[in-house]
Amino acid sequence: SLRGSWRLGNGNGSVVLRGEVPGCVHTALHRRGLIQDPYYRFNDVMYRWISLDNWTYSRTFKTPFDVKKWQKVNLVFEGVDTVAQILINNITLGRTDNMFNRYSFDITRVIKEVNFVEVRFLSAISYAAEQSRCHKAYSIPPVCPPPVQKGECHANFIRKEQCSFSWDWGPSFPTQGIWKDVRMEAYNHYHLIHFSLTSFFVKSAWQWSLEIESIFDVVSSKPIAGLVTVSIPKLQTQQTFSVKLQPGEGSIVLLVNINKSSTVEAWWPNGHGKQTGYNMTTTFIMEAGYQIEKFSKAYFRTVELVQESIPGSPGLSFYFRINGRPIFIKGSNWIPADSFQDRVTYDILWLLLKSAADANMNALRVWGGGVYEQDEFYDICDELGIMIWQDFMFACALYPTDQNYLESVRAEVSHQVRRLKSHPSIILWSGNNENEAAIASNWFSIPYADREVYIKDYVMLYVKNIREIVLTEDKSRPFIASSPTNGLESVKEGWLSQNPYDTHYGDTHFYDYSNDCWNWTVYPKTRFASEYGFQSWPSFSTIEKVSSTEDWSYTSNFSLHRQHHENGNDQMLQQIGHHFKLPQSTDPIKKFKDMIYLTQVMQAQCIKTETEFYRFSQSEIIKGEGHTMGALYWQLNDIWQAPSWASLEYGGKWKLLHYFAQNFFAPLLPVAYEDKGVLYIYGVSDLHVDHKLTLRVVVHTWSSLEPVCTLAKDSVTVKAQSAVPIYKESINDLLERCRNCTRKSCVITFCLVGEGGLQSPTNHHFLSSLKDAVGLEKTQLSASVSQRDDIYVFVLQTTAIAPFVSLDVGNIKGRFSDNGFLMTEKKKVVVFYPWEPTSVEELEKSLTLTSLVDVV
Repeated sequence: SLRGSWRLGNGNGSVVLRGEVPGCVHTALHRRGLIQDPYYRFNDVMYRWISLDNWTYSRTFKTPFDVKKWQKVNLVFEGVDTVAQILINNITLGRTDNMFNRYSFDITRVIKEVNFVEVRFLSAISYAAEQSRCHKAYSIPPVCPPPVQKGECHANFIRKEQCSFSWDWGPSFPTQGIWKDVRMEAYNHYHLIHFSLTSFFVKSAWQWSLEIESIFDVVSSKPIAGLVTVSIPKLQTQQTFSVKLQPGEGSIVLLVNINKSSTVEAWWPNGHGKQTGYNMTTTFIMEAGYQIEKFSKAYFRTVELVQESIPGSPGLSFYFRINGRPIFIKGSNWIPADSFQDRVTYDILWLLLKSAADANMNALRVWGGGVYEQDEFYDICDELGIMIWQDFMFACALYPTDQNYLESVRAEVSHQVRRLKSHPSIILWSGNNENEAAIASNWFSIPYADREVYIKDYVMLYVKNIREIVLTEDKSRPFIASSPTNGLESVKEGWLSQNPYDTHYGDTHFYDYSNDCWNWTVYPKTRFASEYGFQSWPSFSTIEKVSSTEDWSYTSNFSLHRQHHENGNDQMLQQIGHHFKLPQSTDPIKKFKDMIYLTQVMQAQCIKTETEFYRFSQSEIIKGEGHTMGALYWQLNDIWQAPSWASLEYGGKWKLLHYFAQNFFAPLLPVAYEDKGVLYIYGVSDLHVDHKLTLRVVVHTWSSLEPVCTLAKDSVTVKAQSAVPIYKESINDLLERCRNCTRKSCVITFCLVGEGGLQSPTNHHFLSSLKDAVGLEKTQLSASVSQRDDIYVFVLQTTAIAPFVSLDVGNIKGRFSDNGFLMTEKKKVVVFYPWEPTSVEELEKSLTLTSLVDVV
């Protein structure tokens, strides 16, 4: 391995330092104290010079073996970011131009006892500009990102993380560096380059089988014969195959049938069963001598993307069947966890993905403007039962299709599919993010006469190249060309549908910041909602780390600088204004904190309303629309400390939205909505069996902790994996029944309770805007903290009803069992799960309790 410390220098040699590999220039400079935290205040703009310079990584190394004893020696780079010339002992081995590719160079003839290796980078910004300039036939939009993003131009001309040139939630840091492992490989006869396994269920034989693919570099001039033994002890399965490897790059595909007398436990998504994997050993014993032993995990699961006609509805369904069972997809969209990938550790990934699973999510979409994630990311998803919708890395742009570009993309796709296809968590390949929509809706104002050339490029890239390779390399999971798409209908229309947002086909992305988000009628009754969302600000403790005192106001230069979405800060104010009073405090810091709190309350309540709408639409067709089978909100995580659509802040802290997600994605949930003055409650269930439950509906006046009236409806049947209406009453009748109630003075809470501790979260339905609520009183909120084993118990007390009670412990890492709740009882117990050691004293000192009535 050539990991470790390298020499790093800029173009003219004026800056020289040590840089870690894997790593990048920015983190090296920061580690050596030559620059501040790149995320601090306005540094994204101040440090533009780093990405404009051309940096070189170099080092000497001793060859740790006798060169003469080996037939072949390779220098392998798992990832180079991005444009570089690679030299060893002043001989050019080759060039790199794709961050997502693996590069292997044959150094057999140039290696010595002591070697000097150099990786000479070229600025990604100048390379992209040059590539664009050379593409003379026609322009490929967009040229530059909108000014509000403070980004770089022509990201579509370089095979690099697209959001590293800026996005509407992230900074521009077009890094340079050796971002993955680099090593030497020396071997004789043959060498295993790639190994993967995918499972299939053979219906005709009623039996599981595994397809095992191994790709070798065979150095010898004649074929090598041998034996391969595959063994899965737990499944009493062992098979031996005679194989022959041809010289050059040879591949062997083995089909292993699992012993029929063994019971195979399938891999299930989170909330639907276990994530069983089986230890498997594959041993290659070849005539040329040494043997290779490969240890891996075998998982068994099937996936189908079902697009069929639906009675009473034009169009087609769009849902996933896992192991033959339809699964409602609940989750979010994943973006890169940092601008500097070398800072994304296993622990960071675990924390973010575990937080997704803890919020009852079963899926994430790895969005196409970031990176194909590291192996550990998918390992964790396999373990936690998080299904992955995997985009290829193309987003919100048109792309070139010249020969060199296509060759680079083909290598990228083939490498990534081979690397990732063994993971049961990946259930779908998707060609790009929003590029079908970009052409269909003409985002880039292309004159009608010129459309054809761009359509041709689109089909060339995603269909004739990417899709072809995916279908060749991986027959175990579905492929769609874009998102949003109309699925089979898009295919029928030549891969570009007239309206990719059509609710009767495929998936939709939906954003609306001007309409009132509490009004469910504005949402599309789509087959599958793969993107939707609202922004909020991260906690003060998260912002504080990268700002100074003069920044702490909603209208400061800093607050404007961090907002990369046009009018984003105003849109949040507007959305808050529909239902809440805006803060008027004369203390500027209190006012800023109140604003942050309100943006989080607004975001949580908006996405709750929209997600509940998608969940209760799963079993019905209304005016030809419905059967919604997926809700992935935008977005799960943050790349830096800034306002965004995320529910997890940079660093992993849960926003109120993430606590709400834990409830609105609960396996069992009652959902309420109003239509024409009538209150409807649906029972939504992801459980595999029907349940007879009791629905409790409680009405409170805002001014009293004693309920005005309570209703228990017994033996309500909530059907397995569906959403059914379980309660209906006109609001007028309800107000009549609960005397002393008006829309403004009362609030409804409700939950489902069953036998054996089965219980849904308590949900709420507001009868008016909270800015109009009558009887809300200033409350005394207090909390006592105690320790129990390695968790902490907070006992909360209130003297009056408190809406949106928020517990915040500042910089102490961890999460609560519940947060942002409507407190309708004197006492509530909340548990804190720490992610690092803390104490009762620390928690007491850091605790801030806020409810809506504290905002003045």
